[in-house]
Amino acid sequence: MRKLSLFIATSLDGYIAKPNDDLSFLKIVEQEGEDYGYAAFTAQVDTIILGRKTYEYVLKEIGSSHYDNGTRDVYVITRTERPGVGRTTFYTGDLKTLVEKLKAEDGQNMYCDGGAEVIDALLKHDLIDEMTISVIPILLGNGTRLFKDGRPEQRMELVSSRSYESGLTQLQYIRKRT
Repeated sequence: MRKLSLFIATSLDGYIAKPNDDLSFLKIVEQEGEDYGYAAFTAQVDTIILGRKTYEYVLKEIGSSHYDNGTRDVYVITRTERPGVGRTTFYTGDLKTLVEKLKAEDGQNMYCDGGAEVIDALLKHDLIDEMTISVIPILLGNGTRLFKDGRPEQRMELVSSRSYESGLTQLQYIRKRT
């Protein structure tokens, strides 16, 4: 069965974005030639699931080639139907049904690229198998929280931790099955 992984950065106080979806705080750990394991992680992934706002942000900041490069299936979770683009599907159905279907198919692992609403829905249905969380050494005090209240308790097991010269600390967890 395929795994669904989360690979995300958060402030020390648990925010993945400042107000107005501002991600400028991520720049404090940018270093030339350092991707904090992102390329190695995405090399093991053939499917990306993300929310519409995250998708549109990446299109604006990086460009369409980040997702629509012909190497991965991309599912953008949205409330508004629209035609697909290349291997990108704009999905308006039930997220749990989609993920369960994809997990049962053959293929490499899947990656949730955000945003907070999609992550919350996946956690509520206990669908995330592993998490790589990069903690940025800053207290934002406000913004979009990585973890929302109201989801079921889930035990996680720390499998690795690594600190970098930039001050970023990366934690990798797998879901602990009882």
